[in-house]
Amino acid sequence: MNTIRFQKMDGTAVEIKKSEITTSLSGEIIEPDTDNYNEARSLWNGMINKYPSLIIRVKDDQDVIKAVNFARFHGILLAVKSGGHNIAGKALVDGGLVIDFHFMKTVKVNEQQKTVKVGPGATLADVDKATQEHGLVVPTGINSTTGIAGLTLGGGFGWTTRKFGLTIDSLRSAKLIIATGELLEVNAIQHPDLFWAICGGGGNFGVVTEFEFTLHQAGPEVLAGMVVHPFNDMKNVMEKYQVAIDNAPEELSCWVVMRKAPPLPFLPEQWHGQEVLVLAMCYVGNIDEGQKVTQELRQIGQPIVDVVGPMPFVDWQSAFDPLLTEGARNYWKSLDLTQISAETTTEIEKAIQTLPSDECEIFVAHVGGVMTKVATHETPWLNRDAHFTMNVHTRWQSPDDDEICRNWARKLHTNLTPHSMGSIYVNFIPEGDENSIGEAYGSNYARLKSIKQQFDPNNLFRTNQNIAP
Repeated sequence: MNTIRFQKMDGTAVEIKKSEITTSLSGEIIEPDTDNYNEARSLWNGMINKYPSLIIRVKDDQDVIKAVNFARFHGILLAVKSGGHNIAGKALVDGGLVIDFHFMKTVKVNEQQKTVKVGPGATLADVDKATQEHGLVVPTGINSTTGIAGLTLGGGFGWTTRKFGLTIDSLRSAKLIIATGELLEVNAIQHPDLFWAICGGGGNFGVVTEFEFTLHQAGPEVLAGMVVHPFNDMKNVMEKYQVAIDNAPEELSCWVVMRKAPPLPFLPEQWHGQEVLVLAMCYVGNIDEGQKVTQELRQIGQPIVDVVGPMPFVDWQSAFDPLLTEGARNYWKSLDLTQISAETTTEIEKAIQTLPSDECEIFVAHVGGVMTKVATHETPWLNRDAHFTMNVHTRWQSPDDDEICRNWARKLHTNLTPHSMGSIYVNFIPEGDENSIGEAYGSNYARLKSIKQQFDPNNLFRTNQNIAP
């Protein structure tokens, strides 16, 4: 066919000659009848099933500019796909145009300046591989298949947050293509409002074609691993855990995972499929010092197994990948807590006893340290206090289980909300919860809306956790 039918932003449809967009591009053109269309439209979350009219796997800034100009001129729906990991599936749009960064994955380390320039198609694994060759890191997330772009634009936290801050706290500059098709270099001096907005405000303000980060000394080996406890000792473990981390140095992060034990090779077979509590820890610093610092945590209760030890940082960064593979059905509900109170542990206990699938889990991330030294208004990220971010990660395989799994997550979230801080993480907002966007930004929301109005008044960049102008 010589034309492509697109959905427009106003709800109507339009037929456009294919040559208007395809002839001047250097990237790959993927249509519904192209052999790799289904592969190109696949997302990490198997619940999301969208059918774009055209996917452009761009190869350079000019491809992106042409795609943005084309979408704006015709008023058609536009989405941007980097890693495709967003829980709500915002990387695609039905009937629209998708800018896909499959080919733009370059990672260039400047060891002397301790900086790195990263293409928006790169995953955390791509970044870690390049930077760890020099014993350097960007503070990122905990699943190596996550895309650097979505993680960064939403804030980004993980094992090194307490030592080095959020991902956005290490962002130096970015190349940003705004709704007019103009390519801007944004940083604290050039277009500072736009730079502020992309440090946590999501993809609302343009398309980033390159990130530049400050690098930090860490690795290539760290002290990391897991201590696995029987879940029936959860209340005792959580009580002592909180005491231990209250005095933890910034180098140490210890997260809690509660779920049915997968068949991990280091776990005795009789524990496979049984409810467990895992203390997952990482010490970014001298390993001998880390052995001393982690002792209080490792001496809690009577663990089933302790597999904490020296390991390559890149291995720890990918340690949870086997439990987070692409294609399963996923639904998340998250909230922030100042402490894991007795009421909270009671609700968690009831939830773990009624897990709707073997893959569901509740994880508790402890964030603080260096992250707290940035004022709330300095980036869109709202909650700079030391706190726990809990994610009710519901994961299953069959569509028949959709209702029971989502209801389990919603019920636990509802029961825990009275004990929460009121803030949420924008990257954890699931499909259907878009009306909670204000909770993610709080007092920073008005400024974000003002910047959106200035740079994207027609809301071209709307397929995201949208900040409407």
